[in-house]
Amino acid sequence: MTNEEVLAVFREAGALLEGHFILSSGRRSPVFLQKALVFSQPDKSEKLCAALAKKLTEKFGKIDVVAGPAVGGIIPGYELARQLGCRSIFAERVDGQLQFRRGFSITEGERVLIAEDIVTTGLSFRETVEALEALPGEVVGGACIIDRSGGRADVGCELVSLASVNFPDYDADDLPPELALMPAVKPGSRGLA
Repeated sequence: MTNEEVLAVFREAGALLEGHFILSSGRRSPVFLQKALVFSQPDKSEKLCAALAKKLTEKFGKIDVVAGPAVGGIIPGYELARQLGCRSIFAERVDGQLQFRRGFSITEGERVLIAEDIVTTGLSFRETVEALEALPGEVVGGACIIDRSGGRADVGCELVSLASVNFPDYDADDLPPELALMPAVKPGSRGLA
């Protein structure tokens, strides 16, 4: 799939929003990808993840476990694992740190792929890499549906994205005038109680 074909799926789902948004990183952007609207539709999730799974198989070969951070990595991680014919696990925040709980395990020699929905700064990805360091197995790389950093984010491993875009984002203290005039909305999940 091309970048435009991936963004078309987001548009069809009403998930490509324009306005003034506070991203999970705290940065501000005139564009927000409300991926929950895409992942609430199994046919769209399957279409995107099947295309990404094909790229991942070509790049990394056999994967034994797909691991992602909650919340954003749960659905794409599960669907990628289904497409790749392997297990899916996820890490959750416990006292501010990602941990694998619920009996999830990785055995020595298993090849692990990290999955996330959207990458902006790579923070959740890096935290997942750190959580996996406490477990046996080999992190072979990472995957996301959309890399909105345009390849600039440090995710702590090699990243394969289905689409790579470069939507503008700004520090809250350095907004362009047209964005500063709009009220800011925080539609993401990080920081929710």
